[in-house]
Amino acid sequence: MSLGLLRALLITDPLVIIATAVMGTVSLLASVLDPSGDLSHSVARAWSRLLLRIMRVRLRVEGLDKITGPSYVFASNHLSYMDTPVVISAIPLGFRFLAKKGLFKVPFIGGHLKRAGHIPVPRDDPRASVKSMAMAADIIRSRGVSILVFPEGGRSSDGLLREFRDGAAYIAIKAGVPIVPLALEGTREVLPMGSINVRGGDVVLRVGDPIPTADLRISDRSQLTKKVYERVADLLNEPSAIIS
Repeated sequence: MSLGLLRALLITDPLVIIATAVMGTVSLLASVLDPSGDLSHSVARAWSRLLLRIMRVRLRVEGLDKITGPSYVFASNHLSYMDTPVVISAIPLGFRFLAKKGLFKVPFIGGHLKRAGHIPVPRDDPRASVKSMAMAADIIRSRGVSILVFPEGGRSSDGLLREFRDGAAYIAIKAGVPIVPLALEGTREVLPMGSINVRGGDVVLRVGDPIPTADLRISDRSQLTKKVYERVADLLNEPSAIIS
């Protein structure tokens, strides 16, 4: 979870304070007892589902039956701090995510992220970023988990899909796993960018068909990124029951 999300939630609802204190403590103990991070992720999924219930977020997931393998790179559009808990609550696989390197320096949160197996990503150091992506691919291969990436590099300020970076494609090709496009709708209305007021509402998560990478090389990452972008755009253009 990001600091921005926690700050907004803790101000908005006292029930979140209680839930976060309890689940955060459980997750911290889980990260100590289980170095693999699998137990911590199970706690994070339970916390995310509880969070959505408290915040009166009604989630509909479409295409979940397309996830049949053990490991993927999930590539999603990014609208809100609520995106991560929505994906964690919905996807029935253990996965890790890329987080800003600064979060790993925050007391309590940083140690927890590191023990759980999440990957720090420096924003202004291209060489270190490549190293982080290689680390993510290695985690997929060695631990049999998945990775969640927001290829836009940050939240969309206007809700429109922005250009994708190559990181998700690079990780998927290097790890030799399919990349799954995800499309989120409604999270921006639940928690708008720059706001600390969380509002209940309808959210849709659409899961696209996995895109295989077994025969691709790192040099193919730009073409793969373009294909993932187009798939996410198509998913966002599908008819929705959400009323903005």
